[in-house]
Amino acid sequence: MTSLMPAVFVGHGSPMNALPGSPYAAGWRALGESLPRPRAILAVSAHWETDGVAVTAQAHPPTIHDFRGFPQALFDMRYPAPGAPDLVARIGALLAPTPVAGSDGWGFDHGAWSVLAHLFPDADVPVVQLGLDRALDARGHYELALKLRPLRDEGVLILGSGDIVHNLRAMRQGPAHDWAARFDARIQTALAAGDIDTVTAIDADEDARLSVPDREHYWPILYAAAQRDPGEPIRFFNHGVDLGAVSMTSFVVGG
Repeated sequence: MTSLMPAVFVGHGSPMNALPGSPYAAGWRALGESLPRPRAILAVSAHWETDGVAVTAQAHPPTIHDFRGFPQALFDMRYPAPGAPDLVARIGALLAPTPVAGSDGWGFDHGAWSVLAHLFPDADVPVVQLGLDRALDARGHYELALKLRPLRDEGVLILGSGDIVHNLRAMRQGPAHDWAARFDARIQTALAAGDIDTVTAIDADEDARLSVPDREHYWPILYAAAQRDPGEPIRFFNHGVDLGAVSMTSFVVGG
């Protein structure tokens, strides 16, 4: 274990990326092979919104198949990683006085397990999933995430899973929409520069509004970005926009 665990954001795209053969999943697997082994993982997925802050608190969180119309092979997949009660308690302490509810009504949704199945395929690292508080805006999510920074010093991998661009109504076969390509590039540039004002300006113009109509897919970016220390390296991988309107661009802070 290194003294400072990297933080990761993954553009997860379609649930189909959980299956073997996806070029994006190949990037996730390569990343997993390069990462130090974490003591535990805090996953922040686009697919769990909550009223207030909540975390999965079960000893063995279930695998949730929160989709329909996909091949049976996806529904047969399980990610049986254990929970982490000590991490649940630590998150509560770090976020105080904000209340943190322990939930037994959720588990690992596909935003988490489709990625974790490639990063840590043995499912032997404890995982806690954090819900996205519906009441927070972009700056609120970023400021909440800043309070989690000590976890990196404690061997916890913070993993955000969503998409920089996520507009399902604009999906098409073919190249990225111009607005999607521009916004994806803008956010990469802002992240590299540490320009959080730009990263949180999701209503700045038409490119931003078209790219982020589904804001829950954008919020996990902020949980990874908030972990970056001044001058710390950030590396992008899996560049590109799938189906014209879903960015697969991912990044690693540190490491």
